[in-house]
Amino acid sequence: MISDDTLARLADVIEARRGGDPDKSYVARLFRKGPDAMLKKIGEEATEVVLAAKDASHGANADKLVGEVADLWFHSMIVLAAYGLRPADVLAELQRREGLSGLEEFALRKASEREQGDPQ
Repeated sequence: MISDDTLARLADVIEARRGGDPDKSYVARLFRKGPDAMLKKIGEEATEVVLAAKDASHGANADKLVGEVADLWFHSMIVLAAYGLRPADVLAELQRREGLSGLEEFALRKASEREQGDPQ
């Protein structure tokens, strides 16, 4: 069974490889290139998720969609690590939102931003 532990173990691997040899580690290479390269990769992966989802909605193989989402999650975890965050931080936020409707959560976030003077 896959659990939160899978994400924690993957985060540990990312952290272990971040300072490695960029010629031998994809993760080390992304860290060496810096945040712009990491963020560009997330954009590419997000686009691939969209394309795979559109194909899946037309009866194509759903495995492609799962694979693309896995790639997106992996690259998102690299960005989290770059900013000193872990999957547990995202899971805690999702748990905080559990039971709220999307509209309620959005309204609460907007109210909090107004209180903090963050116009978005």
